[in-house]
Amino acid sequence: MKLLSYSHQGQARWGALVGERIADLQAASQGRFPTLRSALSQLGLPGIEALAEGARLDVALRDVSLLPVVPDAPRIFCVGLNYEAHRVEAKREKTGQPTIFLRVASSQAGHGQPLVLPSESACFDYEGEIAIVIGTGGRRIREEDAWAHVAGYAPYNDGSVRDWQAHTTQWTPGKNFPATGGFGPWMVTRGEIADGQVLALTTRLNGETVQHATTEQLIFSMPSLVAYISAFTALEPGDVIVTGTPGGVGFKRQPPLYMRAGDVVEVEVEGVGTLSNTVRAE
Repeated sequence: MKLLSYSHQGQARWGALVGERIADLQAASQGRFPTLRSALSQLGLPGIEALAEGARLDVALRDVSLLPVVPDAPRIFCVGLNYEAHRVEAKREKTGQPTIFLRVASSQAGHGQPLVLPSESACFDYEGEIAIVIGTGGRRIREEDAWAHVAGYAPYNDGSVRDWQAHTTQWTPGKNFPATGGFGPWMVTRGEIADGQVLALTTRLNGETVQHATTEQLIFSMPSLVAYISAFTALEPGDVIVTGTPGGVGFKRQPPLYMRAGDVVEVEVEGVGTLSNTVRAE
């Protein structure tokens, strides 16, 4: 199943995509679950799947504006340096634990929405990644139990304002300018993808492939990330874990390759979908 958040006739909604049409699951629940996050929290993924059975296909995909998959995500945990090629190009030492930082929900844009190049910088970089959405919360989740806490998967562009990211050793400013990260177009639920299935990740800038890797190359696996993060905080339904970007980022190229106004950046995750955004100057 594909679950998504969207705006239709000025109203934020969420639903399930079937072919090219959307079942409005907010309406199907008679408004009891106004957001995908609230449905994950109160219904769980099995309850959402039951709600979607037989739901009316209300609106065409082409007639809506897509929002970030979870627009009101409680926390967005991003993982740095989690592909070996990227660690090497960034000239960072190996670590025994994953590098974790946070994004805020307002730093995200949905599929088809512009990514905004802030006026404070010309160093706007792409980072294609795979996001996992938490469906069942928990604290100190064991690796062997981690898959049961995953609701689904989505493409993510962890867009980075590199000069601001490099101001200090803390990356927060460069990762949280408004509408610099793309999240979408939808999430594919766990039942559609086998636990641990190898997924290919490709990033394209103006049609040219700039990143390509598979999840076999992750330094810290998805289950290990769930276990590690849930050790220091209780995960909640709707939390997002962005699992890391492979080698090929723009700021390590010679000359550097940054996103400019008018550029189109795509992040494709095999079996999930393709996130596409056009860059707009603020």
